[in-house]
Amino acid sequence: MTVAVVLYTSDLRLHDHPPLRAALRSADAVVPLFVHDDALAATGFSAPNRRAFLADCLTQLDAGLRERGGRLVVRAGDTVEQVCQVATEADATEVHLAAGVSGYATRREERLRRALEAEGRRLCVHDAVITAVPPGAVVPASSDHFAVFTPYFRHWSQQHLRDPLPAPRKVPVPGRLGSADLPSTKDRSGVSEGLAAGGEAAGRTRLTAWLRSDAAAYADRHDDLAGDATSRLSPHLHFGTLSPVELVHRARRLGGPGADAFVRQLAWRDFHHQVLAARPAAAAADYRTRQDHWRTEESAADEIAAWKAGRTGYPVIDAAMRQLRHEGWMHNRGRLLTACFLTKTLYVDWRVGARHFLDLLVDGDLANNQLNWQWVAGTGTDTRPNRVLNPVLQAKRYDPDGAYVRRWVPELAGLAAPAVHQPWQLLADERAGYDYPEPLVQLADGLARFKRARGRA
Repeated sequence: MTVAVVLYTSDLRLHDHPPLRAALRSADAVVPLFVHDDALAATGFSAPNRRAFLADCLTQLDAGLRERGGRLVVRAGDTVEQVCQVATEADATEVHLAAGVSGYATRREERLRRALEAEGRRLCVHDAVITAVPPGAVVPASSDHFAVFTPYFRHWSQQHLRDPLPAPRKVPVPGRLGSADLPSTKDRSGVSEGLAAGGEAAGRTRLTAWLRSDAAAYADRHDDLAGDATSRLSPHLHFGTLSPVELVHRARRLGGPGADAFVRQLAWRDFHHQVLAARPAAAAADYRTRQDHWRTEESAADEIAAWKAGRTGYPVIDAAMRQLRHEGWMHNRGRLLTACFLTKTLYVDWRVGARHFLDLLVDGDLANNQLNWQWVAGTGTDTRPNRVLNPVLQAKRYDPDGAYVRRWVPELAGLAAPAVHQPWQLLADERAGYDYPEPLVQLADGLARFKRARGRA
């Protein structure tokens, strides 16, 4: 009997899974394997919200495999060592996995390839599993990647996507392999109270419901803070419980401005992945340095603490930060505003904000998180690096009735718009009735500081 191993990483699904289908074609039995990587855990990337979501994903993946006659094998330790050990125990000739883009993922892949080849085994790496279009599939004539989204999107849109694969009916797994226990779905220590459920079934249910009810209006409503009309599929894309290839196909079949706008967001995700694949150092270093002398956690400790706690005195900023802490997720417009406030009003190093987001975001994806933060900070791919978003004007535009602010800043629930966005304009005796701080900094002062630091005062 021939055996192949399928190493699951950020692709925790059965539908549209090229590594699994290829392994089933090439071997009589497969070993679906997930490794709790000690090295990854040591980086701090394994935050409580993502651990809880991961537990849901692994539980559902195992259940889906058992329905098909198989099971998920779970190990812990160094990924390369554990894969080689499982391959030896199962006498597997091949190991299949999805291509990653981070520096860590590519180094792991190379280590695994060398280790397996030394044992006479083959590593099969599959593209278009974690992204719709693989990094490097479209490149400009003058570089190894696109640094500007618009030309990238034009080329991306012309690519032929493979057809989505159905989930297999049977997954025969050798019965003699030992496995660690699945992580408990009941461990909620440090987990955000409003965290959504994870897993492939939850993701597919949400996708179908959203396509039916909200996708058509996505182009008009995706920036509506109170309307909450975004897909909220980013955690499922991060963990791979949904396939980006399938999402593009289904959205294009739906058609219309809303679906087109959604596909554009999926292309933005691929864009960031191809940037990080080409420039892995951008996970921690400026993609385009502006020679900024950022304020650090030490020099701006009180202001950073207020920003994290949602006590800046700017209601829309505080609402978004409180949503992040409660749900482990934040509205896309809120992410732009809170990041801009930290980097361009408080002039705090973007890495401070990116780290805090990764501590809490269930969809904390290295490519999207770090490169979006850099886009806002002016060190990334934005062609207008000096762009500044005024939180008051943005709040009036994207939360005109103040419903988003009142939902997440209950101490201001008694105020109607536009006063709810500028409570400091109330008379002193009126302000006394609200337990809400004065603005942490005047917007004009913050902008002037930012300009001086960049030599434009």
